[in-house]
Amino acid sequence: MPTNNSIKVVTKNKNLFLRVSRGHFATSHSHINYYIDVAMQKTRLSEAQAVAHELVSYYSTNTIVDTVLCLDGMEVVGACLANELTKGDFNSINAHQTIYVVTPEHTTGSQLIFRDNVAHTIKGKNVLILAASVTTGYTASAAIEAIKYYGGVVAGVSSIFATVDNCAGYQVHSVFDPKDLSDYASYPSHECPMCKNGEKIDALVNSHGYSKI
Repeated sequence: MPTNNSIKVVTKNKNLFLRVSRGHFATSHSHINYYIDVAMQKTRLSEAQAVAHELVSYYSTNTIVDTVLCLDGMEVVGACLANELTKGDFNSINAHQTIYVVTPEHTTGSQLIFRDNVAHTIKGKNVLILAASVTTGYTASAAIEAIKYYGGVVAGVSSIFATVDNCAGYQVHSVFDPKDLSDYASYPSHECPMCKNGEKIDALVNSHGYSKI
């Protein structure tokens, strides 16, 4: 973790928790006072399954999902979520149906694109967006725009952590939110009070992890 001020937000599920570090961190869009470390949820099967099990309740009975669009390296969680949605042991309108799990390609201008051989997984499909976090909403909004451009229908937006409950008109469902980190804050870089107080940045962070400064 990038600082010594690391804590773990726990739940009743032993495999479902959030690792965070308090400090001064810079993303490509903002400065934040907590680094949300979701590396284990994205790579460890037991934790990915726990996240998927928590999120599936939002979609299992009333939302058709044909495709799970994974952002921020969420493919393992996406596969677990698709598996949960297609189980036949509970009331699911997706039960026993095939669900695609796809990842967009990013251009140098940060646009999301889908090559011709995978565009069919978006066109005419009900697409659920799955992100590691939704805070500024920039990445999720880009995904929404891309889905519509390729002829798909946005089925919803989900994430492990989110500070907003709505993105471009779509409700955001998350496992954790600011109620779990009551003093979480995000600022535009030019308005960051930590910078104004002369506090050095601890690390540069993005969906891949962190780099200490």
